[in-house]
Amino acid sequence: MSKRFALFASAAVFAFAAAVAPAPLLAQMSEKTVIVGGAPMYPSKNIIQNAVNSKDHTTLVAAVKAAGLVDTLSGPGPFTVFAPTNAAFAKLPAGTVDMLLKPENKATLTKVLTYHVVPGRMTAASLIKAVKDGEGEAHLKTVAGMDLIVKQAGPGKLTITDAKGDVSTVTIADVLQSNGVIHVIDTVLLPM
Repeated sequence: MSKRFALFASAAVFAFAAAVAPAPLLAQMSEKTVIVGGAPMYPSKNIIQNAVNSKDHTTLVAAVKAAGLVDTLSGPGPFTVFAPTNAAFAKLPAGTVDMLLKPENKATLTKVLTYHVVPGRMTAASLIKAVKDGEGEAHLKTVAGMDLIVKQAGPGKLTITDAKGDVSTVTIADVLQSNGVIHVIDTVLLPM
């Protein structure tokens, strides 16, 4: 098959898809996405609309639902969310997640989850700038009211230290959302 024919065929397929695809789907086809948990994260969707599609964040999504934070994280924001993966939750002592998901522990669960959220839209570049401006570390006030400490651990690599002194690494940065940005992390941050 000639290059010219292959180019024509590709253009024809795209034109056909554009003709039959609904407008929202067409808009998503042209968006720059990041793959998280096997699913594309669309900048035109909000934090919840994207997170529910990540197979690596099913525990986080279940926790957000149990805490009653779906409407908040679907709202206008903007929010910066440090999103722990299922593997990050699995590092917690056995039974911790099940305990937190019980209705009687909703206040504690909410405190843990809101400790992963910072008001505003902080991309990796703005976090790195805040670290430089802070002479090596940035203190971020979370929605839970307590600080996280961000440090740079090499070119483009960020770590987040929680109140207990545990350190999490940002594994996927700058997952842009319509109402903020998500940074995927490898350790659950604990405010206590």
